Amino acid sequence: MPNTPQSIKVEDVMARDVASAKLPGSRDEVLEILKSKHISGIPIVKGGELVGIVTRTDLLKHPEEEQIAILMTRNPITITPEKSIVDAARLILENNIRRLPVVEDGILTGLVTIADIVGAIGRLNITSSISDYIGNGVFSVWSETPLCVVGSIMELADVKAVPILDSTLTLVGVAGDKDLISASIIEDKTEMSNMSAGSDDDAWTWESMRDTMSLYYSVSKIQLPKSPVKEIIKLTGEPETALLSSSISECARKMRRQRIDQLPIINSSKKLLGLVRDKDLLKAIV
Repeated sequence: MPNTPQSIKVEDVMARDVASAKLPGSRDEVLEILKSKHISGIPIVKGGELVGIVTRTDLLKHPEEEQIAILMTRNPITITPEKSIVDAARLILENNIRRLPVVEDGILTGLVTIADIVGAIGRLNITSSISDYIGNGVFSVWSETPLCVVGSIMELADVKAVPILDSTLTLVGVAGDKDLISASIIEDKTEMSNMSAGSDDDAWTWESMRDTMSLYYSVSKIQLPKSPVKEIIKLTGEPETALLSSSISECARKMRRQRIDQLPIINSSKKLLGLVRDKDLLKAIV
């Protein structure tokens, strides 16, 4: 294995068997792939050519939208297989994205994600302390907070994960957007809209004759349960953590091994000091 970031090529770390969806398609199809494959986004192709990307964030931000063509990000940033992981990391950081479709002549041949690059960083033995790479603006939630509220907090704060604290302020888990998607359900319901055919504009006119027509329509929406977020923690177990003295490669190996994209930094009393995100590790090689 090459021992410098510049010598590791995209084709060395990219996934070649890429899960994708085709146009035209539905949101439910994408949701099922994300859940079953435990991934955060998939390329959208048409006639073999890459036309867009749909992510977990797209689904959570637009819970009532069902068409892939509307949900997807068109003309995504791409990379070619002979580029280095440094080039890939720079594109990811500059464009604030999490994955790069790998294309040759417009045809999708693979996908390189932050996780793939983090895996390579774990093998590079970078001994610098993680303390310089702790992200700012860490949002945390109480373990009794309803999951639907956690989802709203993450959307408003524009974060992919939040540490979970109990009433003693001890770290007990981390909730990520992957957890939200896994717990989400599709809810189909019928809603009603009243349409008035009255000729006057005064709703308080007693003598007027107002014909009202009720319009019923179906709504399909992604919903998060109202149960406490701590119920997710039971499924994921005690979170993986690191100390301020931990090295970059050590943290990268933990993230890769546990398939997580964030790592809480704690002290000896398990009190939260901060959060290192997988994207923060990319800065170490750019």
